[in-house]
Parts: sequence; structure tokens; C-alpha cells
Amino acid sequence: MKQTGFDYNLDFSTIDFRLHPELYKIGKGEQGVLLVQPYKSEILPYWRFKTPEVARESAEIIYQLFVNYKQADDFVGMDMARKFLQMGYTRSRRYANHKSGKKYDGPVPDDKKGQSGAHGREQLPRVVDEVKAQSAAIFYDYWQMAKQDTDYQQMANLHRQRFEKI
Repeated sequence: MKQTGFDYNLDFSTIDFRLHPELYKIGKGEQGVLLVQPYKSEILPYWRFKTPEVARESAEIIYQLFVNYKQADDFVGMDMARKFLQMGYTRSRRYANHKSGKKYDGPVPDDKKGQSGAHGREQLPRVVDEVKAQSAAIFYDYWQMAKQDTDYQQMANLHRQRFEKI
């Protein structure tokens, strides 16, 4: 049986996932994107989406990192680059729909922190920002290129077979 989800129980401050790819779990979507080192430190400085021009430069650099990781046969790096591209899309979309970046009104209840969803809060009104929507579209295209890369897909399947079984 396969383990589902990202393993948040690891001590991320001490693990070098380049040296220990067996500890990495792909998870869903962007899970762990801001935890897994050294990739977070390598990719995060390039992650920007304020304008379409900034987003394009950011997405191009992050996609090139994806290619570099692929050439180095580094699946964890590829997956982290894919997650940053996906996060570029989702965050840009959030700001495209909500200028403040907040989708729901009020704070997250203490017992729901770290979980996604409204948790009984009202959704704030949508106000579309076309600039952020363009940034989102740019990241979306690069995210799809990474996600649909046949080498990436094969390496993801191999990683799951080797390391994500219980």
C-alpha cells in the first residue's frame, strides 16, 4: 500500500534531500514546497509574479532549473521546481481574484491552522486583477510543461515505486 500525502513529520531543518531522496514524498500539489532543502533555497529567490514581465522571467528561470535537475537525474529537484511553478500559478490566481491575497474573511480558527478551506468563514468578494491573471497564465504554461514532461512522469512513477510504499 502506498503512503499518501506529504510527510510533515520529518525534521526539515536537518535533512538534505539531495543526499536523501528516499525521504522525499511527492504529496499533492504544492505540499512541502517551502520546506525541502536545498531546493527551497535554490529556487525561492527566483519565484516572483508581481507583473507578467516579472512572472515570465521567474517562470523561465525556474523551468530552466527543472531542466538542469532533469539533466542531473535529480527527481526531487525536478518535483520541487514543478511545485514552485504550480505555486506561481495558484498564488497569482489568488491575487488576481483577491487584491489582498486573502480569499476568506477573518482569521483561521486555531484548531484548523495548517489546513486548507474556508472553515466557516465567508469568502471575500472577487475583484479581478488582469495583470495578476496574466502572471498566472504564464506560470500555468510552464507548470504544465513540467508536469507533462515524459521524463518527469517516468521519474515520479519510479520514485513512488521505490520510496513511497508503506
